[in-house]
Amino acid sequence: MAHVVIIGAGPVGLVTSILLAADGHRATVLDRDPTAARTVEAAIGGDWRRPGVKQFGHTHILMPAGYRLLDKELPGAVDRIREAGGYTYSMLSGAWKVPGADPGQAGDERFETITARRPVLEAALFATAAETPGVRILGGTKVVSLFVGEARTSGRPHIAGVVTDSGARIEADLVVDASGRRTDVPELLAQVGGAPEVIREEAGFRYYTRYFRADERGVPAPRTWPLTHHNSISVITAPGDGDTWSTTLVTSDRDQELRPLSRVDVWNRVLALYPHAAHWNEGVPLTDVHVMGGTHNTLRCLVAGEQPAVTGILAIGDARMTTNPQFGMGMTTGLRHAVRLRDALRLLGTDDAVELALHVDRGIDAESGPGWADDTAWARHRTAEIDAEMRGERYATDDPAWALRTAVEAVFLKDPEILRAWGDVGSMLATADAAFVETGLVERVIQLGAEAPRYPEPGPDRAELLTAVRDGEPGPHRGRLLVATRDGE
Repeated sequence: MAHVVIIGAGPVGLVTSILLAADGHRATVLDRDPTAARTVEAAIGGDWRRPGVKQFGHTHILMPAGYRLLDKELPGAVDRIREAGGYTYSMLSGAWKVPGADPGQAGDERFETITARRPVLEAALFATAAETPGVRILGGTKVVSLFVGEARTSGRPHIAGVVTDSGARIEADLVVDASGRRTDVPELLAQVGGAPEVIREEAGFRYYTRYFRADERGVPAPRTWPLTHHNSISVITAPGDGDTWSTTLVTSDRDQELRPLSRVDVWNRVLALYPHAAHWNEGVPLTDVHVMGGTHNTLRCLVAGEQPAVTGILAIGDARMTTNPQFGMGMTTGLRHAVRLRDALRLLGTDDAVELALHVDRGIDAESGPGWADDTAWARHRTAEIDAEMRGERYATDDPAWALRTAVEAVFLKDPEILRAWGDVGSMLATADAAFVETGLVERVIQLGAEAPRYPEPGPDRAELLTAVRDGEPGPHRGRLLVATRDGE
């Protein structure tokens, strides 16, 4: 059996270590952040910080597809999340008001997932990995270089292990980069002549997140879908573990006029302008505004043409491909990569390093590449749309995929079949082609969406938004806002 060094002790790295150890491999997990305080109790109490993971304090929700995979592969970890306060939640729980939807239909359970804040979910996975025979976790350990061993027939560098900041030299049959969107492994590979091809979308988004705990009013009623788009802003809401939740406002990274959303008073005023989301501010604030920018879509390819650029190392999760965090695809995508890697080692082992590299990389491209491309195209359109709104213009494009996507957003509450197809795509249970094109729903979407507004959810226009940002009146929900802020600010 192999010794696998995994760089990164986030959800993807931890799940990978557990899956490989269950197959008899030895897994050494290295993480730059300390691990001594990574307990479920600390995570529930909000005392755990992850300086190496900038999205750690932002809204997370494990998509139903990821939940199904985790429940199948690691049911004990799911039990641990439940014990920490995670509970079953349907992504469509706020949308069953569609006439004739009949939410009790057979198969509707596929839209269910388990709720948990990112720290709690990660702590549960960490505890599971830490007690798994064959897994060793070294926190506060940064990989500073890779060393090359004997080439494995490709004529390219073969990575035989890592060197840490303490000077330790750790040999490995395989190195796995699961260190996330901020990975520095490509730079380390460049030092040994094995740099991957990197494709990076320049436009990105900025996230402004707050966490809350329920007061006497309880947990907010769910919205029709956790993510809604509006003029210049998107709003994300998600339940957490126990009686906690988070709310995020998303802007373009280029939108300088909305940077004051980093202030609690501005954030509160702006959220109050969205009637269907304003009640997600009605609780006891647990945090100020967490801000994250620079969330570009990035693709890192370790295979060029018919040969790997390097062997002995594989990248999975956000270290392989990063997507737009608004849609919550990253964790599920990474878990799929972990299972694919486990299955490849079952099939091929580590002796033929070239075949292993090609098999895993091509499999990831086939399974996750189309979703990455679709998400990247969407992000390009959305940032261009916000650019137009900043100029006071309406965005126009001839791209039929964008037209279909916005039409579905406008009409999914008008038809129970479209609702479920929307839920399948948003839950990562089906592709858009499978849910809409192959089922013949596209014509119905076009018919229903012919006169639909771009933004079906109520909210301010750009001028009203900027007025609120610049200390204007908070609008019709002012009384509700004052109650929410008086308790915690």
